[in-house]
Amino acid sequence: MKNRPLLGLAAAAAAFCSLVVLEGTSFAQRQMTPEQREAFIARRAAEMKEPRPIEALDSVWMEELTWMEIRDAIQEGSTTALILTGGVESNGPHLATGKHNYALRIVGEAIARKLSNALVAPIVTLEPGRPEGEFIQPGSVFLSRDTYKAVLRDMALSLKSMGFENVVMMGDSGGNQGPMKEVVEAMNTQFGGKPARFHFIPEYYDYPAVRRFIKANGVPEQMEAEASSGSDGIHEEYSIDAIMMLHDPETVRLEQRIKANRATINGVSLLPLEKTLEMARKLVELRAESTVKAVKKSIASASSN
Repeated sequence: MKNRPLLGLAAAAAAFCSLVVLEGTSFAQRQMTPEQREAFIARRAAEMKEPRPIEALDSVWMEELTWMEIRDAIQEGSTTALILTGGVESNGPHLATGKHNYALRIVGEAIARKLSNALVAPIVTLEPGRPEGEFIQPGSVFLSRDTYKAVLRDMALSLKSMGFENVVMMGDSGGNQGPMKEVVEAMNTQFGGKPARFHFIPEYYDYPAVRRFIKANGVPEQMEAEASSGSDGIHEEYSIDAIMMLHDPETVRLEQRIKANRATINGVSLLPLEKTLEMARKLVELRAESTVKAVKKSIASASSN
């Protein structure tokens, strides 16, 4: 990848230190003398130039990387950061409540790898809803809409501040789409694309295209119109099961379902396992390809404006 100059790192360090001094948690930091503050900024700038002492891990997940690995990846051209949003919700009797988050681990990695210049921020594992609701089903954990948007904004600001030029949001749950779009629009209005541009990619959530692909590949899933409740009347469908099984069959309780003669969904058997996993790989490829195309289009469009 193209090496990027270290120009601006000292300024970024200075900005970070100013933020720590002005808005940090300790009284001592806020009471630094000008000389102490200058020395602190100089130390941070020097740290930003220190060579990494060990070989970098091959991962796209920021939480798995060291700060030096992230720093170097950005400098070497990985200037796109992905914010993936999922949820924890009631999904019928078979699926783990973290359904969306498991899917994001698989599809998100494929997207980042295909982009080749992207790292993935920690997954936003909770979705917007009404936490004060009277009839919340066991397993559904929500953030208020305002809290959810604040989380997205703070994450996007963090990524911008550490040097990413494009911050991309996409979500695996329907209720996430609107708030993500609102946050992206507000941040682009506020910052005007400098030094970073923010993007919302609705194409990631194109489940109608996924269902058409499944049918075209000979999977006779019986769905009621395009509703995700399906013919079995539960919040589950074949494409989600297949991708979750690629992560871990236990997330769809495959062994228990086999014992209970329930290893089907919407008229389709999940067995044999390898056949379903093969379809899952095709689905991941489909979703990654369409999403990467949309991300590149959004970035190119923003760059031309």
